[in-house]
Amino acid sequence: MAEGDELRNNIVVKTDLQSPDLRTRDLVARAILESGPSTAGALALRLKLTPAGIRRHLDSLIEDGILEERDPHSRSARTRGRPSKVFVMSDRGREQFEHSYDDLAVSALKYIAAQGGEHLITGFAKQRADEIARKSEQFISDAKDKAKSLAKFLTNEGYAASTHAQGIGVELCQHHCPIAHVAAEFPQLCEEETKAFAQVLGSHVQRLATIADGDGVCTTFIPKAALAGSSNSSRSIRAVIKERAKRK
Repeated sequence: MAEGDELRNNIVVKTDLQSPDLRTRDLVARAILESGPSTAGALALRLKLTPAGIRRHLDSLIEDGILEERDPHSRSARTRGRPSKVFVMSDRGREQFEHSYDDLAVSALKYIAAQGGEHLITGFAKQRADEIARKSEQFISDAKDKAKSLAKFLTNEGYAASTHAQGIGVELCQHHCPIAHVAAEFPQLCEEETKAFAQVLGSHVQRLATIADGDGVCTTFIPKAALAGSSNSSRSIRAVIKERAKRK
């Protein structure tokens, strides 16, 4: 079964899904999961709903703890008037879409750390990052737009990723994280994942926010140098993995 099909079968609303209201409510929640923090106006346009209709569904999802309403992070000092609130997926809401056994994973890693030391957790995180690099090779190696290709790979892996231009580079946004609760306990997973992105792209990248740390979206800034096909970015991903293995 494809990842998209799995998500469609793991619905936020668990009862009477034949109701048009409940199906629409689920579409609202899913739109925020896949696109990240959104205003009521943007959601109404995307889903072709009236302002009153979208507000009713948003209020219902907030009341049930699926969504949270927050102040936006303004990107421009030129914004006039009071900025619209944005709606983000809460931890409870995100759990409705999870497919990993978070509690078991956290318990297992805690046991490994207690028995063998924190270095084993770091080693596991590095191994996972190497696997990300290896699996992404077919998407990244010959791509003209490496950031977009990386986002496509991550989406296939269940991270609902997208890219958009930002200043002198691109922001890679992961709107969903299947291991968010595990990464909250073990930030080494996020740290090594970021290093994997840098090595895949052949350039330094900067992680700006993570879902595991309470942000609405995992955001990684990729400078234009990483997208221009520099000598570093043309290196083989297999060679990068080999170099990482030597440093372990």
